[in-house]
Amino acid sequence: MAANYITTVPDGVRLRYWQEGPASGPNVVFLAGWMQTAGSFKKQVAHLKTSYRVTTFDYRGHGDSDKPAFGHRVQRLAADLENLLTQLDLRDVTLVGHSMGSSIIWAHWDLFAHDRIRKLVFVDQARTLTINPAWSPEQIAEAGAVFPEDQRFAVANNMATPAWKDAWVPLFRSFWSPEVDPKDLEWVQEQAMKAPAETAAQLMLNHCGMDWKDVISRITVPTLVVGAKGSVVPVKGMEWIAKQIPGSRLELFEKEERGSHFMFWESPEKFNRILEEFLAA
Repeated sequence: MAANYITTVPDGVRLRYWQEGPASGPNVVFLAGWMQTAGSFKKQVAHLKTSYRVTTFDYRGHGDSDKPAFGHRVQRLAADLENLLTQLDLRDVTLVGHSMGSSIIWAHWDLFAHDRIRKLVFVDQARTLTINPAWSPEQIAEAGAVFPEDQRFAVANNMATPAWKDAWVPLFRSFWSPEVDPKDLEWVQEQAMKAPAETAAQLMLNHCGMDWKDVISRITVPTLVVGAKGSVVPVKGMEWIAKQIPGSRLELFEKEERGSHFMFWESPEKFNRILEEFLAA
């Protein structure tokens, strides 16, 4: 089967994409997290493809897409998402964003028209990841922020060195539960390492420095917010997001049910059930 690509406008970057399920089915588009590929959602695609038209894609600099030396910021990835939606003419779409994928959706909501979007799903992403030194402990908790400013730069700078794996591997492992299957962890890690370290460093610095507070409060479509009590992303940050969006639904995974940052991979049965219920509502 020939590989499918769209070409971004105006900078001409080829993005690899996949579509499964009936062409007449409701559209669902998945957006992966930082350094992740479309393959991270394979358990969701396998579950939904009988009834839904499921689209996944690799960001620029990730997976099987082109690896340009430019454009590695959330706002450019949001423009790439707009290119995908318009070039494939996807309508009445539910966007499902995991981690940084949620930030890309927030940037898209801020920058582009909403006429193609039907529903939104935000999976384990705080509105910002960087702590403002002027914030109180309560404000930090509500923001879901985890990085002091100097630590954000330290991690990004370490990612840009030849020894980047020493900084990245422990961080990546913290995203999973202690019970994760080592083979699963190895596969997802190999997929993530398709992204050049310099690309990952540039994108992390941009992604972690953004605060989407004013965008989240302006969302007007049905929204599902998913968090996990065993995740590095504080639950209070997910609760804050749900409170800002009228009529949104909040679902939290317990730590004992492998409620990690990758709960959709480690506890796919529950995640897929919650997602499908929301899609059908």
